[in-house]
Amino acid sequence: MGKVEIIMPKMGESVAEATIIKWLKQEGDKIEAEEAVLEIATDKVDSEIPSPEDGVLVERRFNENEVVKVGDVIAVMEVEGAGSPSSNGSPKVEESAVKEVVSEVKAESPTPAPAPVHVSADLDIPRKDGDRFYSPLVRSIAQKEGISTSELAAIAGSGMNGRVTKGDIISYLGNRTDVAEAPASAPASNLPERIQEQPRKVALMEGDEIIEMDRMRKLIADHMVMSKHTSPHVTSMVEVDVTNIVQWRDKVKDEFQKKEGEKITFTPIFFELIAKAIREMPGVNVSVDGNSIIKRKHINLGMATALPSGNLIVPVIRDADRLNLLGLTKAVNDLAKRARENRLSPDEIQDGTFTITNVGTFGNVMGTPIINQPQVAILALGAIRKKPAVIETAYGDTIGIRHMMFLSMSYDHRVVDGALGGSFIRKLSDLFEAFDTEKNL
Repeated sequence: MGKVEIIMPKMGESVAEATIIKWLKQEGDKIEAEEAVLEIATDKVDSEIPSPEDGVLVERRFNENEVVKVGDVIAVMEVEGAGSPSSNGSPKVEESAVKEVVSEVKAESPTPAPAPVHVSADLDIPRKDGDRFYSPLVRSIAQKEGISTSELAAIAGSGMNGRVTKGDIISYLGNRTDVAEAPASAPASNLPERIQEQPRKVALMEGDEIIEMDRMRKLIADHMVMSKHTSPHVTSMVEVDVTNIVQWRDKVKDEFQKKEGEKITFTPIFFELIAKAIREMPGVNVSVDGNSIIKRKHINLGMATALPSGNLIVPVIRDADRLNLLGLTKAVNDLAKRARENRLSPDEIQDGTFTITNVGTFGNVMGTPIINQPQVAILALGAIRKKPAVIETAYGDTIGIRHMMFLSMSYDHRVVDGALGGSFIRKLSDLFEAFDTEKNL
């Protein structure tokens, strides 16, 4: 008999630690290889750590809710035939994550940043504020920059369950400079905090029930208000004839699944056309940073995905314009499946440049989606419905039954004006309607 160590794995770039959420196995339990041993959470994603081999769990070195650094030994297993302790192959942290963040803040800030600091166990910012978790990395940056607990609590987090990530706090610091230079008498400009400080009083009527928002609902509310406060939203809509797409998919779906082993839905077909439109009209594939416009080189499509819990996550298909229909189909199916199983890695939910949400899944014909910051546009796909429509032919107009759907795009009017927004969604409509029904697999 020998021993094998279970190591805290690296969960993505700049992730230096994780919190143990729940132990799934007790000391003395037999565990099979690849069976989940515990659940962990970082400031970006939740996941499970599997057993590297068959064996028995003999030691748990950390308790639930404790923070563990990447590379630390979480537990020890006893296995057959092992000669000496070994790890599960997880890499060690090579440098301080705080140093990396400080260097990024230096590069983005017009004034020199103080010398980097190391993560300390006795930070002023608490590790948990109510139900909200703050990593030592985030707490260290907050302490160094003089961010109070209440100020940190008002920052909308983009991580799993609304956690504040490194990127969130760096972005906040970049916008905070202007506030710091304002007169001392000027009120703070953190909108979610103002909303919480000045609640509306609603008159109650007989029979009314008061339901307290849970933590996730509060975070969603703050994030949505922040996006509407940041970007002046405009929504353009167009009705599209997608009969060609419907007929082509009906014709090839069985052959496609038999040949490629994948079910082809409408999503990858739409994504292929959306990526093509963005490549031709890249003005919607940008972000705003103060008075600067960041023109994105890559077309990374975010795919809003509903989870069994009712929450929403947006996995990202990177360089979607470089994938063919098969590649997009595999990516869409894989990301959707692993999103529902809570098996996405942190890198797979970052760096989106344009988001698509399918409101048609719920039977809605159109919507006015809220922009996923820091992007400047989000497209809603409506339900496909059969409707009578005018068909133009060489012999005159006629009435026929067609498959119709609405496309609705909300965009940031600071940088995407009506001409660009309307032209882009019109371009999409033309691509959808001109889909080649003789397209080869």
